Amino acid sequence: MPRRLCSSDPARGAERVRGFTLLEIVVVIALVAVITTTLAVSLTGGLDGMRVRTAVKEVAAQLRFARARAIVSGQAQDFVVDPQARRWQGAEGRSGELPDGFDIVATGAREVQPTEGVAAIRFFPDGSATGGRIELVRGEARWRIDIAWLTGEVRLAAAAGDDA
Repeated sequence: MPRRLCSSDPARGAERVRGFTLLEIVVVIALVAVITTTLAVSLTGGLDGMRVRTAVKEVAAQLRFARARAIVSGQAQDFVVDPQARRWQGAEGRSGELPDGFDIVATGAREVQPTEGVAAIRFFPDGSATGGRIELVRGEARWRIDIAWLTGEVRLAAAAGDDA
């Protein structure tokens, strides 16, 4: 008959049953909570950065489209940004909104500014533009779009000092 190895076995004497103490379990749970919280905080910053990059890429693509339409059609095309309404309007009636929680700073030429507080950038048939800058900020993520006046080139860049 096989022998049982437990504390009630009189031939072996009292043996200690191995396992985890309550203190060890509480420490592990606390470590998991700290790691999860740290990961959640870092992912939130990463999600903000991703949202800003996505919005910036969309606006830049629409700016490039407006420039291309001006060249192809031979007619000037305007790109208008309303920071208060978080809206933009581009060539051929294209328009869009930026998600809530974004701060927008837009600078354009005063000559083509439709109303106070609204920025406009005009692209000409030769590819040039009035120039300007659009900056999108959400949390720590900050990106800007620069439009060169001479060439109409649209450039994206993380704003200075940020790791967006």
